Amino acid sequence: MTQQAEEAARAPVADPGVRGWRAAFPPAQWLAGYQPRWLAKDAIAGVTLAAYGIPVSLAYASLAGLPPQYGIYGYLVGGLFYALFGSSRQLAIGPTSAISMLVGVTVAGMAQGDAERWASIAALTALLIAVMCVLAWLLRLSSLVNFISETILLGFKAGAALTIALTQLPKLFGVQGGGEGFFERLFILGGQIPETNLAVLSFGLVALALLLLAEKFLPGRPAALFVVVASILVLSLTSLGELGFKVVGALPQGLPDFKLPGLRARDVEGVVPLAFACLLLSYVESVSAARALAEAHKYEIDPRQEFLGLGAANLGAALFQAYPVAGGLSQSSVNDKAGARTPLALVFASITIGLCLMFLTGGLKNLPNVVLAAIVLVAVKGLVDIGGMKRLWRVSRYEFLVSMIAFVAVLLLGILNGVIVAVLASLALLIRRVANPHVALLGRIPGTRSFSDIERNPDNTPVPGVLAFRVDAALLYFNAEQVRDAVRAMQRAATGPLKLVICDLSTSPQVDLAGARMLTKLQQELAAAGIRMRLVAAHAPVRDILRAEGLEESVGYFGRRISVADAIDEFEGRDPARAGG
Repeated sequence: MTQQAEEAARAPVADPGVRGWRAAFPPAQWLAGYQPRWLAKDAIAGVTLAAYGIPVSLAYASLAGLPPQYGIYGYLVGGLFYALFGSSRQLAIGPTSAISMLVGVTVAGMAQGDAERWASIAALTALLIAVMCVLAWLLRLSSLVNFISETILLGFKAGAALTIALTQLPKLFGVQGGGEGFFERLFILGGQIPETNLAVLSFGLVALALLLLAEKFLPGRPAALFVVVASILVLSLTSLGELGFKVVGALPQGLPDFKLPGLRARDVEGVVPLAFACLLLSYVESVSAARALAEAHKYEIDPRQEFLGLGAANLGAALFQAYPVAGGLSQSSVNDKAGARTPLALVFASITIGLCLMFLTGGLKNLPNVVLAAIVLVAVKGLVDIGGMKRLWRVSRYEFLVSMIAFVAVLLLGILNGVIVAVLASLALLIRRVANPHVALLGRIPGTRSFSDIERNPDNTPVPGVLAFRVDAALLYFNAEQVRDAVRAMQRAATGPLKLVICDLSTSPQVDLAGARMLTKLQQELAAAGIRMRLVAAHAPVRDILRAEGLEESVGYFGRRISVADAIDEFEGRDPARAGG
């Protein structure tokens, strides 16, 4: 472990045993153990993060269809508010590429070409996210993030990366671009390639090369700031600006004003689904990044508390002229590698950004848009995980197919509808797994009293006249019939007459009423055929519902220590030792 990791491991961590207001306000815990030597490191990390965040936020604001300063405002207030309520020590909060694109393409249809309405809808979306976060925190919904599988996110991120990249390519080629969906944009761009501005393209390719080289050889350094400053100097001191370069223009000087969104949710059709999609994306992205950093530094985050941190960040964005923000792995990695020890680094970053807004905005007026496009293209490159897709293809072709469904959905339907399809695909994947559980035919492991799946262990030996099976899932209303059909198929495939069927429930933590009634009907069918049925290894809550259904009277005692081997001993005339249940 490096010295930085060792120090981070000793840094104060939010205590899960703390209750009351201190539990919801992590600084009350970590400030008490703050060490003076961390102050310089947090300050350096904050300044470095600001140097990284300013050019990136300018680029992301263009994705969202908003003036460049709105992206800077998001970094300024998002990190400051998150520092008050977030549980991660290194997570950095600000605009992200996927959320910026989601806001941009969705709000475009709601704003009707009105720039002020566009900004109000974006701020309203952030406010609704804050409200949803507080509700999710109150209702303890942090576990819901687990319903969005890594499989789905793999395809979704790749689709989002291509969609975002295609919106930036016209800037790189110096053409107008246009179109609504991915393929329409691609077709229009293809038709405009002959009109490419070679000066703009060359400038953009040089910027791309510098950013990629810095990413490889100077990881964690604010290379984007260097490229931004260099490009401003080149356009300011040469005549290149006369060759068709589009520039950012002058930004408003000073800090953002406190301003409530000028619209209400009922005034904008579709803003609630947009806010929910942004929340889903931002929470998954933030918690994933926070967990990765926490694992590297040997501490744990509180997923529930992250709802408050993210809600506070988006509340700040809504009240100070920004748009939805989230925690991203790229900016958080910059913060981490620069030496951040606590969320105080975010406070220093906000102070630095505030000073820049008050005194340095005039210097950005000659920043070429093609450089912002290059920054976005490099940033979204990390969303495409080719290695992950190859591993998924090797491990599970079915899950690879599900991932590709999410990928294609984003390209065909856009990011907002792609999020919805990704959620539905995640739920479908979960339901398919639970609704079609594996039912294992059991055989005796040679030389032991243990039994396991014959299909996976062909050397296991079946017991003549006995069919033993195990359901590798909870037995619930939507999979009970599938389990019964699987057992019937095993009966038909049996090589000789059956006298005993044993149901091993050791891997079924839950059985609902429908599952219990299915077992009752199965027992009745077997009894009518002269076959006895036994239940073994049931968990305590399962035994309770089976006894309430009256199964113990018909199948016999199934105490907690009755095993498959015990049931077979009894069947063969041996008297196994029994224990109470």
